[in-house]
Amino acid sequence: MTTIHVCPLSQLHATVAATGAGRIVSLLTQGTLVERPDAVALEDHLFLSMHDIVEEQPDMELPRDAHVEELIAFAQKWDRAKPIVVHCFAGISRSTAAAYIIACVLYPERDEGELAAALRKASPSASATSRWLGVADAKLERDGRMVRAIAEFGRGVDATEGVPYLLDLGDRPRPEA
Repeated sequence: MTTIHVCPLSQLHATVAATGAGRIVSLLTQGTLVERPDAVALEDHLFLSMHDIVEEQPDMELPRDAHVEELIAFAQKWDRAKPIVVHCFAGISRSTAAAYIIACVLYPERDEGELAAALRKASPSASATSRWLGVADAKLERDGRMVRAIAEFGRGVDATEGVPYLLDLGDRPRPEA
């Protein structure tokens, strides 16, 4: 079962404890302190340092292709035995984009619009950072469908901090090989 939880940094420990998560993706600016919950091994915690921006700005780290590549590789190595928690500072945009990318990595056969609709259903404030989507779309050979689906998904309602949510992908049991 694929269980992806999204939350703000302030809810990281509570979300990991409540869900029994075994993996974490942290999307924070360099220097932001994040204490990894004891229940998650160091190798199961991906920390990507970047600002929540879409264009180059002085003294800020733009999300880069390498960040997307690291996220894709981390998602591909996930055995899905325990949930994953994806978070950024506010739990609204970087984390939503990362959760969507993870869903697209794990479900190459699923419709991008269907996955975007699941995000909107899960969180009215979710607003995926657009900078990553074009890179991920190309790397996952989605022919622009990820970008279009999130554009249709639109910006969420204004919020200063997101409420933790579960991205429900409606998993069906896998057939035995």
